[in-house]
Amino acid sequence: MDLSCSDQSDHPSRRRALAVATGLAAGALLPPAAATPSAAAPATGPAGAAAASYTNPVIWQDFADLDVIRVGDTYYASASTMHYSPGAPVLRSYDLVNWEIAGHSVPVLDFGAKYDLNGARGYVRGIWASSLAYRPSNRTFYWLGQIDFARTYIYTATAVEGPWNRLTTLSTPYYDAGLLVDTDDTLYVAYGNTTIHVAQLSPDGRTQVRTQQVFTTPSSVGTLEGSRFYKINGQYYIFLTRPANGQYILKSSSGPFGPYTMRQVLLDLPGPIPGGGVPHQGGLVRTQNGAWYYLAFVDAYPGGRVPALAPVSWTSDGWPVVQLVNGAWGTSYPSPAVPPPPRQVTPMTGVDTFDGTTLSPRWEWNHNPDNTKWSAGNGLTLRTATVTDDLYGARNTLTHRIQGPTSTATVQLDHSAMRDGDRAGLALLRDSSAWIGLKRDGGVTRVVMVSGLTMDGNWNTTGTGTDLASAPVSGSRIWLRANADIRPGGPRPGRFSYSTDGITFTRLGPDFSLGNDWRFFMGYRFALFNHATRALGGAVRVTRFELSTP
Repeated sequence: MDLSCSDQSDHPSRRRALAVATGLAAGALLPPAAATPSAAAPATGPAGAAAASYTNPVIWQDFADLDVIRVGDTYYASASTMHYSPGAPVLRSYDLVNWEIAGHSVPVLDFGAKYDLNGARGYVRGIWASSLAYRPSNRTFYWLGQIDFARTYIYTATAVEGPWNRLTTLSTPYYDAGLLVDTDDTLYVAYGNTTIHVAQLSPDGRTQVRTQQVFTTPSSVGTLEGSRFYKINGQYYIFLTRPANGQYILKSSSGPFGPYTMRQVLLDLPGPIPGGGVPHQGGLVRTQNGAWYYLAFVDAYPGGRVPALAPVSWTSDGWPVVQLVNGAWGTSYPSPAVPPPPRQVTPMTGVDTFDGTTLSPRWEWNHNPDNTKWSAGNGLTLRTATVTDDLYGARNTLTHRIQGPTSTATVQLDHSAMRDGDRAGLALLRDSSAWIGLKRDGGVTRVVMVSGLTMDGNWNTTGTGTDLASAPVSGSRIWLRANADIRPGGPRPGRFSYSTDGITFTRLGPDFSLGNDWRFFMGYRFALFNHATRALGGAVRVTRFELSTP
């Protein structure tokens, strides 16, 4: 099965007007498809009933730089997570439309002290566009990605749920790489920005055998990156994005090292999200019956970069064509024709009571956590892990993606073990943030709405927040609620409220305007936090978290 990786960042050499990442997957190791695949037909939906059509975006959550593959009757996708840990989530689907989070390819960001948020910080570093592949010869999944423009890491697992283990570290940083498992089991990597290279790996995947430049992007096109690497009907393809408004593809009939010819796939194509960007930087994948699809992402800040799916046909001379609806990427298409799913996927919304001792894969920490300062089982206990007045510098902040177009997070919190100086609550977290939560000072606990938490372009804190509203609270339990409207074309308000009985909620503070600048790359997240401003020792217990939609 061929795949590739792609990523985006604000590295100075990338002048991305609205950078977005991608993912790809095709099936070099799957039976060859016909030149023109059959049209998409109704599929069986998650509840077992025939679904005549699907609506874009297929996932209205922040999953960028997607690489997508099929293994048997199951589809998998990988996405960028930057500074969040664990990194590189693996999504799973049986129909390309309904997805769940199955695990993470990178269990911990052990790439340097800055990822521990302990004296340094790794915001907007870490897991960029990366590649997910499956190697049938050893029945193993491979994840490949470069970190900090310095090294490339490869992780492997026999099941996407894990355990994932590091296979090797390569000294060549394969930027925006795509991994291809060729039909003869050889491993190739396509990578680069504007100048595209192909590398061949050793049979065990641990070392580089050779690397060669295979293409230079014409100046008339500009920047191409986000490689996805495929072998389809004996031809080699490198799928490339022009950030953030185009998609191109290279084709070679002479082997993986070229020469390659280029064709435009899309440019300035209207997308399916009002106010959002052009679908791009995604991957190709083939269904069991030979139909092809393109899973791209759409810039949709403040929510992030969200996946959209469109069918693809092929010209008689072997070039992909995205199927449009009235000249645009469709908001709706006929559902893929696939076998009935073996089960319903786990929803990305709903209730979590943290009953198990491990967290579900829907959760990711802001940087690596201090694992001695939290526990799960009969609720989530967050003990203070950092003494700071800066939420951006506090360890053990636990994040959850926001569901679009609007959604609400409601948290039940036991604050009886808070200590003086502690701050705990529920945030709308990004480079401009706000939160509702508790401040305990002088033995008195208040519920507060805080805004004005800000970062500069180097992700250094420029504002630690100002109280905009507060109220006294008593007892040991409180319900905190944050509502986020992440429609990119609208006013983008965030609203906070609280309750002392879990039934009647009281608004607290004014609307918070969610920022929509792209340069932080990741979208807003709901975030649970507890940090000290005076001394460690306090704790809170989250007994229930619910993500709901209207």
